[in-house]
Amino acid sequence: MELLLIIIVLSLLFDYINGFHDAANSIATIVSTKVLTPFQAVLWAAAFNFVAFFIAKYVIGGFGIANTVSKTVMEEYITLPIILSGVIAAIIWNLFTWWKGIPSSSSHTLIGGFAGAAIMASGFGSIQLDIILKIAAFIFLAPLIGMIVALGFTILVLHACRKAHPHTAEVWFKKLQLVSSALFSIGHGLNDSQKVMGIIAAAMIAGHSEGVGMGIRSIEDLPDWVAFSCFTAISLGTMSGGWKIVRTMGTRITKVIPFEGVIAETAGAFTLYLTEYLKIPVSTTHTITGAIIGVGATKRLSAVRWGVTRSLMTAWVLTIPVSALLAAAVYWGVTLWL
Repeated sequence: MELLLIIIVLSLLFDYINGFHDAANSIATIVSTKVLTPFQAVLWAAAFNFVAFFIAKYVIGGFGIANTVSKTVMEEYITLPIILSGVIAAIIWNLFTWWKGIPSSSSHTLIGGFAGAAIMASGFGSIQLDIILKIAAFIFLAPLIGMIVALGFTILVLHACRKAHPHTAEVWFKKLQLVSSALFSIGHGLNDSQKVMGIIAAAMIAGHSEGVGMGIRSIEDLPDWVAFSCFTAISLGTMSGGWKIVRTMGTRITKVIPFEGVIAETAGAFTLYLTEYLKIPVSTTHTITGAIIGVGATKRLSAVRWGVTRSLMTAWVLTIPVSALLAAAVYWGVTLWL
């Protein structure tokens, strides 16, 4: 019982860290274009992160991404020490990349940690390789989709607004950026909160099989307070901000103006809603980065700082294996302690 409670608390802590780590995704462009102050922007994003809970529960009618994450490891191999190790490793990697100002993927950190601990415990046969490969593929597909959608939106909007007065257009795009940022924040809440729900669900299912109180038979039995707590934690984390990553996302990839901010956030939101429909957990970081690159590339390819982009992609590719190795080491330590 105590171990399950520790896992739930650490999972919610990870969710909180995810909020301030990934807050930059939904507020970087709106801050860099000076539409909102940093404080206003994090409050705005946090509010819509929380709105996502009601959309998932009462509009979509379920938490499909949580279900996918909970099945990363085969049910018969899931134990509480494995989940504990994965969450600890994910927290370590998230804090490290936040400290360095690297917008890495909290999603892939969590999944890599979960899988790495399971492999350390029971070998490669314990993981659902097809699910992990599908999730890993979206390390490349999510930014690519975001980039293509942003390119298309940019061309369409430029054509539609070709006769608009520049000052009038900028005023309108500043207003529209509030809407696009809200849409992206909802997508962030829908996608990222459910990943932690999936991990808590896996822990409670493992707890049931081990005869621990608070255990459940399947994710369909997950209590409402788990979902509510996850969405609350990520909202509170978002309110804490993540200013190093805001600078990377908002200025270092390419210089963004209000029009481009609207396009990037709308393209990112579209991609997140698509993957929510497909029940595939993706990185909001990857999604918005691809969209920002797509916007920058419409001006000229040299407008994108490709050196920064290469560094980001290197971090993305390393996230799953590094998190897996960290979790394997943590699992070894945990088994000595328990």
